[in-house]
Amino acid sequence: MKYTAKEVLSVLDACCDKFTFPMLDNGYVYLGATRLSVFRSEENWAITIEVFGFSPRSGIPDTHIYTFAGKLWNLKRPENYVSRQAYENYLANNPNNESRFIFPVEEGDWIDGEDVAANSSVVMVRGESVPLPTPGDFKKFGIELEDEPEMRIYELCRFLTEIRREALLATPDELRGNIDPQMQQILRLDEWNHPDVVNNDCRPSKSETFQQLAEVIVSGDVRKYQPTLQPNTHWHNWPDGGTL
Repeated sequence: MKYTAKEVLSVLDACCDKFTFPMLDNGYVYLGATRLSVFRSEENWAITIEVFGFSPRSGIPDTHIYTFAGKLWNLKRPENYVSRQAYENYLANNPNNESRFIFPVEEGDWIDGEDVAANSSVVMVRGESVPLPTPGDFKKFGIELEDEPEMRIYELCRFLTEIRREALLATPDELRGNIDPQMQQILRLDEWNHPDVVNNDCRPSKSETFQQLAEVIVSGDVRKYQPTLQPNTHWHNWPDGGTL
């Protein structure tokens, strides 16, 4: 065994301190859906956290795949950077974490700034034409429109998570972009209790969830994950997300 639970948690805390660990109330991202996966081998470990949502600054919904690992796979190359020094800085600043973005909701004339264009009728999700919802459809899932009948893009994203969740999150190949192929996926969580890491006292090492996941990683025994806290990863638990 090449790692301990303490070492796993230390990596996650270090990423948290560098702001590369996901904050579900990120003021720049309206949260839609999340998923967490755990991978391990006797020599290595990894955790991925997927966050689907909408940032007005990017202009289109995306899924951010955060990867944390003892040793990362398929890192960016020097030619991706303007200089060798920039590449060396990237390696030094991100020794155990990497980020990738996928765009399951396709661009189109349905986008009107932060709103859904009034004359739109469908949105494309991974090549599938999905009819836009009515105000009544939103209400079925407890989504309150800011300015009914107009739709904000983030409101549409939250509706899509109810009817096309799997399509919005990563495929197995997308998920494993920075994962050692020798590792096996041993656990997947569609909900969990996530620490409010905007608070300096709420680091992964102090979180029941990640303490237990570290034990799962070290032992390979998924029965080590026995949460006592209620899941909080649904978007309604993080009302400050996207409000900056």
